[in-house]
Amino acid sequence: MNRFTLLGVCCAMTVLSAPGWAQSVVPMKGQSSQQTQADMSECQSIANSQAASTSSTPSGGRVKGAAVGAAAGATAAQVRGNQHEEIYDRVGDDAKQNYRQNRAKETAAAGAMVGGARQRQERRADARNTQANTASAYSSCLQGKGYQVNP
Repeated sequence: MNRFTLLGVCCAMTVLSAPGWAQSVVPMKGQSSQQTQADMSECQSIANSQAASTSSTPSGGRVKGAAVGAAAGATAAQVRGNQHEEIYDRVGDDAKQNYRQNRAKETAAAGAMVGGARQRQERRADARNTQANTASAYSSCLQGKGYQVNP
């Protein structure tokens, strides 16, 4: 009866203290509930510190996308102008410059949107990887301390 109570306490602590990391933690070396709680807390701290040290937040996606878009827009405008040389040559240099700048602005805005979307995707993927790595570190730590961790 005492072992059943200890197991229940361990399971409840696991569910409350580390949601999604493990469904049950079973002490395999007769650890007390206080020792189990201390070990779980220590392993959670270790897993969180490892996650914090390895996580990276992607940034600058919009700026990079805008820069690429602006360059592509200006280049495309120049190519279009070269395709229609007879008309393009009659236009003044200021008009050509304005045309290239307008195309660069339009494609820079599109590039910023694409860059922002890519950055959000990278952040989501990093969050999933961080969560998986944290769960793995937590489970490994507990297993190393003599517990059976059941997902």
